[in-house]
Amino acid sequence: MGRLFGTDGVRGIAGKELTAEFAMKLGIATAYVLTKSKKKGKVIIGKDTRISGDMLSSSLIAGLTSVGLDVIDLGVVSTPCVSLLVSKYKALAGIMVSASHNPSEYNGIKIFDKDGYKLPDALEDEIEDVIINIDKYKFQNNNIGKLITGYDPIGDYVNHLKKACNTNLAGLNVIVDCANGSASMVAPRLFSELDCNATIINATPDGYNINDNCGSTHIENLISKVLDNNLDCGIAYDGDADRCIMVDNKGNVIDGDYILAITSNYLKDNNKLNKNTVVGTVMSNLGFIKFCQDYKINFEKTKVGDRYVLEEMLLKGYNLGGEQSGHVIFKDYANTGDGELTSLKVLEVMKYTKKSLNELSNIMTKYPQVLINVEVDNSKKNEIYNDDDINEEIKRVSNILAQEGRVLVRPSGTEALIRVMIEGADTKVIEKYANDIANKIKEKLN
Repeated sequence: MGRLFGTDGVRGIAGKELTAEFAMKLGIATAYVLTKSKKKGKVIIGKDTRISGDMLSSSLIAGLTSVGLDVIDLGVVSTPCVSLLVSKYKALAGIMVSASHNPSEYNGIKIFDKDGYKLPDALEDEIEDVIINIDKYKFQNNNIGKLITGYDPIGDYVNHLKKACNTNLAGLNVIVDCANGSASMVAPRLFSELDCNATIINATPDGYNINDNCGSTHIENLISKVLDNNLDCGIAYDGDADRCIMVDNKGNVIDGDYILAITSNYLKDNNKLNKNTVVGTVMSNLGFIKFCQDYKINFEKTKVGDRYVLEEMLLKGYNLGGEQSGHVIFKDYANTGDGELTSLKVLEVMKYTKKSLNELSNIMTKYPQVLINVEVDNSKKNEIYNDDDINEEIKRVSNILAQEGRVLVRPSGTEALIRVMIEGADTKVIEKYANDIANKIKEKLN
């Protein structure tokens, strides 16, 4: 049995790999691990808008309550909302049912500890061990938990975001793509209460249309709407609203690297960038790394995954970090990536500096980047590290690009893919080299 938890919780096709039975076992295992030294407690649980969310959250609740934990069912909320409200509601843990940016047939389960941080690998391994040996643990507790009501999670989350935005947003004209996901429940109220002139789109979820040609992974329509309506910017979230991609007033895509450049420079100018450092990953664009050098901001690099970015931030006391994908962590306000918070902080910079998003983004020049996803069997993903021919091809390309480019080949933490990423000055050249490596992986591993 492979490890159940990837870089962002448990993922799979709902009803096939992620079943109601499995979710109940995960609820039991999580409750057991969390309550070993405690008599009683409560857990909060949220979900995005997928049709399978009810099935999985109900099964999790059954497992949790069967071992004696009370549960606050938050309903449809964002992942960062769950992270925030764990500590506010004094819960032992928070659980989010979501597969983030993936299509509706997928779902996932993420678990946060009492402080709103994603669980460390050691605790995830402990939960997995209980699942594997579930018959030893089923219904050994004489206490039965219950559902607790009377909370206003959306209101509490919106109020938190409003306090985090240090300015009124009146005068800005924006369009917000909610991906037919969690942001659909928050964005209309949030932008209205901040006096921002916001057009909200893709906010009518039906259980199946989450991320369907909308949101942060399908941004073409948003670009057109920004240009056609002469807007200040466009904002796109993913299904659980923990990431944000933006479009500037000229129709250019502003990804996580640009957002980190803009906000780190703003924080530095206001003496609010802890230790003058921003945290990124091995996937951070070379252009962003060069921006940090030019603007004398320290850059710390981690493995891919916002959990690893956060670990580095916590370890060394940094307050800004994130990924190119749009997961950005403003540690002064959140313990995980928060798409809606991220968009507010960028709008705050626009208001404060009186500059357009296009002007702000000019502080960084992005290097062309090619990413090829090679489908492989999950059991073979890590063989790239040991295959001499694949490693020789990677080395060959790296030597050719030298200081003017770079090669990164890694197994996906959430899908049966090997990702081949190359950056360099010439798009056609790096496309050729990326295909050379991808073809070698296909030849050797498929």
